[in-house]
Amino acid sequence: MTQPRRLGTGIGWRPEIAEAVERMPGIDWVEAVAENLCPGHLPESLLRLRERGVTVVPHGVSLGLGGADRPEESRLTALAERAEALGSPLVTEHIAFVRAGGALTASPSLEAGHLLPVPRTRDALDVLCENVRIAQEALPVPLAVENIAALISWPGEEMTEGQFLYDLVDRTGVRLLIDVANLHTNHVNRAEDPSKALDELPVEAIAYVHVAGGFERDGVWHDSHAHPVPRQVLDILADLASRVTPPGVLLERDENFPDPGELERELGAIRVTLTKARARVVRPSEIPAGPHSGAAAAPGVPGAAGSHAPGVAVGARQRLALGQAALLSALVAGTPVPEGFDRGRLGVQARALAAKRADVVAKVAVELPEMLGDAYRPTFLAYAQGHPMSGGYRRDALDFAEYTLLAGHPEDAETRRRLRAWWLERSGPTPPSQRPTARLARATRRVLLRR
Repeated sequence: MTQPRRLGTGIGWRPEIAEAVERMPGIDWVEAVAENLCPGHLPESLLRLRERGVTVVPHGVSLGLGGADRPEESRLTALAERAEALGSPLVTEHIAFVRAGGALTASPSLEAGHLLPVPRTRDALDVLCENVRIAQEALPVPLAVENIAALISWPGEEMTEGQFLYDLVDRTGVRLLIDVANLHTNHVNRAEDPSKALDELPVEAIAYVHVAGGFERDGVWHDSHAHPVPRQVLDILADLASRVTPPGVLLERDENFPDPGELERELGAIRVTLTKARARVVRPSEIPAGPHSGAAAAPGVPGAAGSHAPGVAVGARQRLALGQAALLSALVAGTPVPEGFDRGRLGVQARALAAKRADVVAKVAVELPEMLGDAYRPTFLAYAQGHPMSGGYRRDALDFAEYTLLAGHPEDAETRRRLRAWWLERSGPTPPSQRPTARLARATRRVLLRR
């Protein structure tokens, strides 16, 4: 494995803070959500940063490398196009699943609209490794994958997070994006020791590090990316930086943006933490051996254990698919909680997923909260309880508008007229078809048009 490129200190680029990021001193690089970028129409702010020599890394959120299905070719192509358009040295994604169901389970396809944890089992690891190899072959630059925050734990897990990541790197040579805020989240929510995870994972494979804030409510830590970075997260960053000098560290903020001065102070706290940690860097000989000490070659080195493993058996994908479909269905469709899961925690996760959907739909279709006002959120949450997302957020926005109109809302006639016009304009004409679903869609449109 070649040494990861030195990135320095960066911040997550978001349209809401684009101007502020351009003015911030000492920004070496930025990270942008890949799905929010169009290669032929990149934001002017990113182009100006690139002209100044600031590195831009696309960060994917929808590939679903931890899902039971193989990565979709179209999503890989889109990620590759963004890396090439930005001249990026690498791309990043998550160790997570974001959809389930479909052909492997002969059940409806469901989307989580968020990142969900994969079980740390041998089946899941086998599938993840093959999916990562497929992605690596399709991408023009190296791939790094991120550990995620979790509200729930899978029953019957066979490895710790550190062991799981060690084996993943050992078998694929993939790089790691370590989110220290997510290590803190899993410490609170799943009683996992961040220091032990750092002991076990291959720190030499780290491409860069995420730092972010969150909040605790009723004993559950929510990785919000909308709050200041807490001391506990900086302490984990210091622990990591005392073991290895991370090639890059990035501050993430997705919502509730403070004034630029506050963001600069958080970046300053990160730099101070790294400087202090470098003064007490542990020599390699003092680092505890990994979970397979002496049993395998160094991660990513040709000939390392499993680096040329055969394709995953269909049974492993099917077993993983069934488990993920059952879990996601319980979270978004109200089906029974699968055996072994904490019912209370699944309730917290289900509410978090619905709230996330409401927030993203409000950004994708800003007219909806503008038209519905204070009624938008409770109406959307009621809709989400019985309407799982299956076609992305734009489709979700249209389905929500249709649901609202069919329910006879909003009560104000003028608002209802505006919502109906918005829905009709964006749903487009229905092509003639004799299929029952098409006839039903045409009938629905006629009813809505008359209201």
